[in-house]
Amino acid sequence: MNTDLSLDEIIKRMAKDFRNIPDADRERAVRYAADLGRGLKLVRTYPQGVTVYGSARVHEDNKYYKAARKLGNLLAQNGHAVITGGGPGIMEAANRGAYEYGGRSIGLNIQLPDEQDTNPYLTDTLEFRYFFSRRVMLTMSSKTYAFFPGGFGTMDELTEVLVLMQEGKMPRMPVFLYGKSYWRGLDRFIGKMLKEKMINYGDTKLFKVTDDVTDIIRAAEKVGHTKVGENIYDRTL
Repeated sequence: MNTDLSLDEIIKRMAKDFRNIPDADRERAVRYAADLGRGLKLVRTYPQGVTVYGSARVHEDNKYYKAARKLGNLLAQNGHAVITGGGPGIMEAANRGAYEYGGRSIGLNIQLPDEQDTNPYLTDTLEFRYFFSRRVMLTMSSKTYAFFPGGFGTMDELTEVLVLMQEGKMPRMPVFLYGKSYWRGLDRFIGKMLKEKMINYGDTKLFKVTDDVTDIIRAAEKVGHTKVGENIYDRTL
């Protein structure tokens, strides 16, 4: 769709297109829009913060859980909202750290067959029906991204953020992979991508691997504090 069109013109074109699609697809499109709309409304109620991704399967005695909890606490101390997928594991840990300090702790949840009960350390929560709309909100909520060890879901979220930055579809903002021993294999594989000329050298600078949560704090501080209602993404509609 032509992004130079006014909003009213876009809506008119969409209404015309809707008349030419089956009822089931029209209903589906409306549900997509509703999921996104509810998320956008919530995102505007707090300043962009730091989104923390990672496994739902780790417990509080896990070293990565402890590190994520520390990160959440330090972010809250420095006035940054903490955003997660709202579930257990790493998500719970980051939310818990922020909540215990009295900071803004947001959970953008989704219903899954397993592993996705909402954790109890949230000041704000919203449940999504669709993965893609939830992922858009996890991204738009943030000015810095922290990826802790995780499985397929975490990898999917990471690679989507990297490719969107690579292709200029979202602003380039700090991306951290926490846990050098965990991410070392991926880091090496990305080096292989570069060697085989599948990516450019600049693409390897889209992220940083670290064992120090204060790297993430410093990056968030460098980006600065946005005001409620403002969003970096407004520059790239």
